Amino acid sequence: MDAAFGDRADVAEQYHAWLAEHATVRGLIGPREVPRLWDRHILNCAALADVIPEGAVVADIGSGAGLPGIPLAIARPDVSVILVEPLLRRTTFLDEVVADLGLSNVTVLRGRAEEKAVRKEVGLVDVVTSRAVAPLGKLAGWSLPLVKTGGHMIAMKGSSAAEEIERDAKQIRKSKGASPRIVEVGKGLLDTPTYVVEIRKN
Repeated sequence: MDAAFGDRADVAEQYHAWLAEHATVRGLIGPREVPRLWDRHILNCAALADVIPEGAVVADIGSGAGLPGIPLAIARPDVSVILVEPLLRRTTFLDEVVADLGLSNVTVLRGRAEEKAVRKEVGLVDVVTSRAVAPLGKLAGWSLPLVKTGGHMIAMKGSSAAEEIERDAKQIRKSKGASPRIVEVGKGLLDTPTYVVEIRKN
């Protein structure tokens, strides 16, 4: 864990406690996920740090219980993270977690990425992240309008990544996305490789 969080490992421990004790009770994480919180969720998301530029502003859309945004913010205090989440009960949870963990580099915004008000408030960022939100083509349509030219959307995807890139190529291009590539993150940190799809904004 120190490899991912360094001297902020205690903050990651606090976040784990929030997920295990509160997120499950409040229906944000399934109870069966508790034994797998570190590997499958927290460390898995912290691995995104490998592909985030120094000092980047990152919008995490459909953040849910704060994944991947909060582990990323803990692992990379140089990065500013905006957690975008439409559901009130989730943003309430996120506000409580951010305050308790003292994450000064995180803000919580209630809304959907495709809404005009959200786009106006977020502005144009360096990177938009997401995890288990939607198929890649739809995701590109929500993510890329928030990304500045030359920035990236980075979507955590499983084994279907290559198939989704091929299937949704037209939608990705329509959203000004270019050069989709699959990148392995978290080498040496995770037993099971984690893959992300990285798409540059034209």
